[in-house]
Amino acid sequence: MTTYLRRLYRVSFDAVYHFSEDDGWAMASHVALSALLAVFPFLIFGTALAGFLGADQFSETAIHLIFDTWPEVIAKPLSDELVNVLTIPRGGLLTISVLAAAYFASNGVEALRAGLNRAYRVTETRPWYITRLISLGFVLSAVIVFALVSALLVVVPVADAFAETWFPWMQEWLATIANWRIIGTVALLVVGLLLSHLGLPAGRRRLIDVLPGVVLTLLLWMIGALIFTYYLGTFANYAATYAGLASIMIVIVFLYMVGVIFLIGAEFNAALMKFAAMRVDVSPGANPDQAADI
Repeated sequence: MTTYLRRLYRVSFDAVYHFSEDDGWAMASHVALSALLAVFPFLIFGTALAGFLGADQFSETAIHLIFDTWPEVIAKPLSDELVNVLTIPRGGLLTISVLAAAYFASNGVEALRAGLNRAYRVTETRPWYITRLISLGFVLSAVIVFALVSALLVVVPVADAFAETWFPWMQEWLATIANWRIIGTVALLVVGLLLSHLGLPAGRRRLIDVLPGVVLTLLLWMIGALIFTYYLGTFANYAATYAGLASIMIVIVFLYMVGVIFLIGAEFNAALMKFAAMRVDVSPGANPDQAADI
């Protein structure tokens, strides 16, 4: 037990040390601002594409899936503005503004890729157009998944009404699916984190290599959200400092915290892989803990 705790301490120290050395605080700012700038274009592009595919409930579903894991005091002002933006009529899918929205949405993915490359201590070797296509692929995949979920949320109530008449034994099962919005949101978040760690940074990693950092990210996210909500309700008075900009500043600070947590998770994975490699390389007669010194 003592050896395990000592190794955990060394891995954690290595992760935090390299986070600072890799300009993690600045990269977290980059990720936070890029994510904020990408949310509106992503939903604009997604709404246009989903409308083309016949998924008219996309915007409402996407807003729930994105913001249900955020504290309500932070998510509500931004989600209300998003609803206002997405109700503006637009042209067809292939308009310049919608295509530009797809490009700007991919900038958020590019910021994550740059941060993950530093966290995993790898150098990007792929051409810029390949990485941009990968980022656009992430955006398009997210839109399709959200569209499928929105279609499912429309189909389930209809199926529930049909089952009530013809298949009563299915009604309880369908009601359970309809009430799994939060669980589905968390599941999509986990899958998104795993795919980000596996597919965005340069090099290759196994699922077992990235899983610890994803678990740590989710744990720190929940703790951070609770602390930040308590901080806003108890100590902070952003309105006195930022006036009408208070809501947007709260969102930026929260996203900055999320960016730090996201990159710390990747740094934790990188530290685990580093120490695992050092234990493999150590000679049979050596002390693994001594070989793992920083």
